[in-house]
Amino acid sequence: MTAADWSPLQFIDEEITVHHRRPPTLEKKPEAPQAFDWRGQAFQVAEVVSTWFDYERRGREARNMAPPHAEAALRRGSWGVGRFYFRVRTEGGRAFDLYYDRAPAKAGDRKGHWFLYRELRAIEPHA
Repeated sequence: MTAADWSPLQFIDEEITVHHRRPPTLEKKPEAPQAFDWRGQAFQVAEVVSTWFDYERRGREARNMAPPHAEAALRRGSWGVGRFYFRVRTEGGRAFDLYYDRAPAKAGDRKGHWFLYRELRAIEPHA
């Protein structure tokens, strides 16, 4: 399926807990989780439909680099900037977009956080 084959059902954007069989090799460049918990319910990931990333700097972060450095950071990222997105189907057949936000929440919290971005539905092709 392509991006055009999906339609959002609901916007969520809530922090979640994710589970990996093995911790990601690169903490700030994780792979898709095998499971996640949302609102007290556990979801097992049955399929990773697609992945993508966004290294765009936002807010004041967008203005604190010289243009050549900002162009390089947009291609490969820089510390604490960027999001990794994962479109997944769960064992129950639901589809979600998850993302890992590399930005630290505060000085004492240097790790990023996982979010459940939205729930989707597949648009079936016309016969």
